[in-house]
Order: sequence, then C-alpha cells, then structure tokens
Amino acid sequence: MPTPKALTTDSAARYEIRLQGTLTPGWANCLDTASIRVESQPGAAPITVVTGAFQDQAALAGALNLLYDLGLPLLSVACIDIEPDQLV
Repeated sequence: MPTPKALTTDSAARYEIRLQGTLTPGWANCLDTASIRVESQPGAAPITVVTGAFQDQAALAGALNLLYDLGLPLLSVACIDIEPDQLV
C-alpha cells in the first residue's frame, strides 16, 4: 500500500494561482514557475493562470506578495500536486 502524501508548510508542491488581469509570460522567471497563461472570454475580465512548483509555502507566499504588489486581484490558490520526494 503506497504511503499517503501530506502537505506541510515546508513541502515542495505545485500550485495553480488564478488572478484577474493580464500578466505577461516574462514574469515566469521572477515567480520560479513553469507557465503563465491568460484565459479570456468575451465580456469578461481576463484571467491569468500561474502554474508551477514552489519549494515550500514561504516561496509561495513570496510569489503571492509579488503578485499583490503588481495590483492583480487574487481569485484562487490551489495545491495541485505534492512533489514526490515529500512523502510522509
């Protein structure tokens, strides 16, 4: 039986961060993340989706602070996967 994964404050994990507004892909290096994409639908504000791995929740908080400083409203943050070497 496999060991269940548990998220802790020092777990490396992948997150999806959704923001209202547009963030260019050039910000990916500043956020230590793999991808930035913008979703847009007619008549609605654009949504930027940032997906990437963060070494721990302190790194995630740093990324969220940077995004806050850019003035993009935060819509959601979701942990989408815990890195395999972080099994408990």
